[in-house]
Amino acid sequence: MAAQISYRRVYEDVSPQDGQRVLVDRVWPRGMRKEDAHLDEWLREVAPSTELRQWYGHDPERFVEFRRRYLAELRDADHREAVGHLRELADRDALTLLTATRDVDHSQAAVLAEWLAKRKH
Repeated sequence: MAAQISYRRVYEDVSPQDGQRVLVDRVWPRGMRKEDAHLDEWLREVAPSTELRQWYGHDPERFVEFRRRYLAELRDADHREAVGHLRELADRDALTLLTATRDVDHSQAAVLAEWLAKRKH
């Protein structure tokens, strides 16, 4: 059975189904203490570039283009090691990608979860 890959807000309560909890934001979540996040890892290297994040501004009308640009970034050398590590985590256990973004369905966590699920063996 393939491990589950999900995504949600880092501010939500921890669930026993979370498996590995990985924050995929470049910036630490506002108002969140590190011990309250219950993270296994903070993998900021897999987050969108600052330039892309600022261009997107979480505008749902820009999501399709954001997704295209972000997927292109994931293929570049700057992301290679972090992407490989994330794939390894997804292959081993249930994985929950966490973000502080309010609209999680239009976030990098959603893009990553879909992308990782398509790449599973």
